[in-house]
Amino acid sequence: MKNTREEKKARMMARLEEVVEELLNWEEDNEKPNLTEIEDIVLKLRKQVGEEMVDAVLGEMSEKTPVPGPACPRCGKEMRYKGQRERHLEARVGGVAYERGYYACEDCGEGIFPPG
Repeated sequence: MKNTREEKKARMMARLEEVVEELLNWEEDNEKPNLTEIEDIVLKLRKQVGEEMVDAVLGEMSEKTPVPGPACPRCGKEMRYKGQRERHLEARVGGVAYERGYYACEDCGEGIFPPG
């Protein structure tokens, strides 16, 4: 079920508030951190939030109606929808897992995950 823009924004803003609280709690527990320690916690929290934001957008994309019969990039014939499959990728914000439609060419065996 697709969430509205407002629902997604509210969920992301709530998560950001949690991250800010975590950072402020860390700051209170670490009276004299050095720059490396500060960077480490900020990068860790940024990575978590980035992965969650990518996941929120990709999750919405995977719920969209699959693309009907794209042309095979290898032989040009129409490809057949084979259902949803899980994909794992290493994005700039970290590891992400998501599901999206998978298509296969019955003639040459080429497989793709549109839109690319």
